Amino acid sequence: MQHAGEMRAQNARRTSHQRDAPLQREHSSNIHSAASLFRQGVPPGGRRGKPSRQSHYFPLASLPDLGGQTMAGEAKVALVTGAQQGIGAAAARALAASGHDVAINWLDDEAQAEAVAAEVRATGRRAALIQGDVGTAASAAALVEKTLAAFGRIDVLVNNAGIFPRVAFLEMTEAEWDRVIAVNLKGSAFCAQAAARAMMAAGIKGVIINLSSSSVRGAPLGVHYTATKAGMIGMTRSMALSLAPHGIRVNAIAPGLTDTAQPRYGNTEAELAAMAQQIPLGRMGRPEEIAGLMAYLASDQAAWITGQVYHINGGNYLA
Repeated sequence: MQHAGEMRAQNARRTSHQRDAPLQREHSSNIHSAASLFRQGVPPGGRRGKPSRQSHYFPLASLPDLGGQTMAGEAKVALVTGAQQGIGAAAARALAASGHDVAINWLDDEAQAEAVAAEVRATGRRAALIQGDVGTAASAAALVEKTLAAFGRIDVLVNNAGIFPRVAFLEMTEAEWDRVIAVNLKGSAFCAQAAARAMMAAGIKGVIINLSSSSVRGAPLGVHYTATKAGMIGMTRSMALSLAPHGIRVNAIAPGLTDTAQPRYGNTEAELAAMAQQIPLGRMGRPEEIAGLMAYLASDQAAWITGQVYHINGGNYLA
């Protein structure tokens, strides 16, 4: 037999459930209605076809993918460092294909750089060859100045230039350490600084893409290299916070083993094949697969992406 107190408690719970049920149904209905309205481009608090003044929601179909063009129809300009071969050359081609004019930075092989420039021009875009090292703040800033001289603006910077001289940690010299830090980290920092200053001066909401590496997990013959690539990730996040108020987006890409000249130097085909078999997808990456993400991050479709690090490595981190 139930006590009077227990009966009153059960009745109270029943009454509460009956009272809340309509509210729960209304809440669920509101969620579905809001989702439906959002798909139609109706902002919260607004009416169909007449968004509220406070709203920043837009129909997804109303956001144009301008690719490599400004709102005025001008071509955007991308500077790619280390673009004479490998991932840098692929980046130049991908950005040109998406409508960018491209400043191609090269160091020591003008013929290769000219070949990349010819591919850019074959897409109908302009190309400019910019020779130079990125090992000092002055030389890095000079690349941006030469880009401005050639095209009058800069919208995208791809910090791709880098070196990886293999050396055992116990044999590494101070000069080797300093050189890798200078090219891979300092050069990228000051190239980004010069590019950001130019973007801000022109009122351009630009894009900076830094190249890190999956080697941040460790490379036995590259303590100096690994340090710079880990530094690029931290630098990317700090830059993104610093430049966000100016509308400049900063992201990083960390490629895994990619079929370029770098891994082929010092490794036999058998060694490369063995390394590739350790990757879940069973092969090395291709430069174009890295460059495709660069083109996306440089586009207006990625307008709300900043401070991110993208690991493209065939699932290597899953193994």
